[in-house]
Amino acid sequence: MTTKIHALVDGQGRPLVLLAGPGQGGDSSMFLPLMGQLKIGRSGPGRPRTRPDRMRGDKAYSSRAIRSHESERGIVAVIPQPSDQIGHRKHRGQAGGRPPAFDAVDYKGRNVVERNFM
Repeated sequence: MTTKIHALVDGQGRPLVLLAGPGQGGDSSMFLPLMGQLKIGRSGPGRPRTRPDRMRGDKAYSSRAIRSHESERGIVAVIPQPSDQIGHRKHRGQAGGRPPAFDAVDYKGRNVVERNFM
């Protein structure tokens, strides 16, 4: 009987959405519920934003379902491919398709929180 806290954070590491899930459950299964709860308030009038510009995630979020969800909503995915997915794609040859775009420089900022000190 364990639980795991899943967080959706902004570029500065501030939490936007927190959800509790089963401790033995995988991370990728909580992606859609996290995105469904995302609401970023605007400084002026208007509805809150529900779609980020880009999503940085680790290899656990490199599933076909997550990538298609992001593509449909116009979200740039910054997710590396696991080595097994790369191998499967290469094994299929030309039928394996093109690898998904990946910005390694942007991905490096996934765990870095910049702090400005006065």
